[in-house]
Amino acid sequence: MNEYIKNLKTPIAIVGLGRSGDSAKKLLKQCGFSENDLVTFDGKALADYQTPEDLMSKAKPLTLVVSPGVPLASMWIQQAKSKGVHITSEISLACSFLTTEKLIGVTGSLGKSTTVSLLGAAVDSFSSSAFVGGNLGIPFCEYALGLLQKSRPVADWVILELSSYQLENSDPLKLDYSAITYLSPNHLERYRDLEDYYETKWSIQKRTRHFCYLNKAGGDLIDSANRKDFIASLKVVSPEDADFKKFRLEDAALLGRHNLENIALATAVALGAGWPESSIDALKKFSGLAHRLENLGLLDGIRFINDSKATALDSVLIAVKAAQESTRGTLFVLLGGKDKNLPWQDLSVLGNYQQIQFYFFGECREIAKIKSGLPGNTYEKLEGALVACLNLAKKTDTVLLSPGGTSLDEFKSFEDRGDFFKRFIQKKLKKELSKA
Repeated sequence: MNEYIKNLKTPIAIVGLGRSGDSAKKLLKQCGFSENDLVTFDGKALADYQTPEDLMSKAKPLTLVVSPGVPLASMWIQQAKSKGVHITSEISLACSFLTTEKLIGVTGSLGKSTTVSLLGAAVDSFSSSAFVGGNLGIPFCEYALGLLQKSRPVADWVILELSSYQLENSDPLKLDYSAITYLSPNHLERYRDLEDYYETKWSIQKRTRHFCYLNKAGGDLIDSANRKDFIASLKVVSPEDADFKKFRLEDAALLGRHNLENIALATAVALGAGWPESSIDALKKFSGLAHRLENLGLLDGIRFINDSKATALDSVLIAVKAAQESTRGTLFVLLGGKDKNLPWQDLSVLGNYQQIQFYFFGECREIAKIKSGLPGNTYEKLEGALVACLNLAKKTDTVLLSPGGTSLDEFKSFEDRGDFFKRFIQKKLKKELSKA
């Protein structure tokens, strides 16, 4: 057991039982902590405690392992901290097991999952031990657990997608290289203001030993960079950079200008880290992520696109533009979910598009419709909006799920929401085939 883990005081409370919390608990048990040493808290999931009051008064934890989805600014967490309770995270626990690994971290309001996946495709072309995870889906503690169980070797490279939530609570994390993909308004329900959110994203450069790479077309990113004092050296990246000409990045499998920018950013990181040029060929072959502009194909001539991961309005704007450019008929757009104080008015520009219809669903349906000023009917659940779309859609039309809001009003995650969308389409297809 390393010193960081050894010095954790019990009882230890796992705060939040999503993937991050589950992974942290597994790691701590593998380290020798007993069930009596560990308690769990989650307001929704089946946990030992469902309210902070019960957790703190009955369990009296001396360490809180706080999952990214739980705000550190919560009064009860701040009160616990003021009383000497140690606040840590799944990322911090995993960092304590690092030895010789080189780390790359990627953050941003948009494009971070794609950029991390591009880097993953590149590193897998020459390394058999690399780990790719973090906010992307595989908790960092899974890597540490594999080391403890001797089921995997020490990685030469660790590539992490890092959300702003994770950057808030990961003091031991040190990176060799980093990248920021894009800055735009997001998660404003959790931060004091937009600048507070951006400052959290920028904290990644304070953790970076060598270079922090920036997407030149990254929304507010470059303007924000001009107002900062930096620790890491910065490199601004564009697909038009002369260094990239020989790689013909425009021939990559991913389509769209926004993806070309992600490809250029990943290429710059790979070359800066000293990876072989052959890894750029592997990166170019990456064909995309599930739930991010995922083309589900045609059903009776209607195309369906699953963009459930779009929980920022810039993502929605990018998705609508990409979908309309390749649609000959009407584009049906499904908007909604759970609000996070987003500037829905930014979607008002979509009212200028031709042959587009909007369907609002979920908890924020009325807010999204009123603030955006876009026309369309509202539905309590995604299924109702989908049924309405299919009653009108015909051959050459496209149905795009690009919600803007989070999934947590109706679903467990954006993956769960996207999978529901896919199952609904598949079920409809089976019914149509059975009639034929």
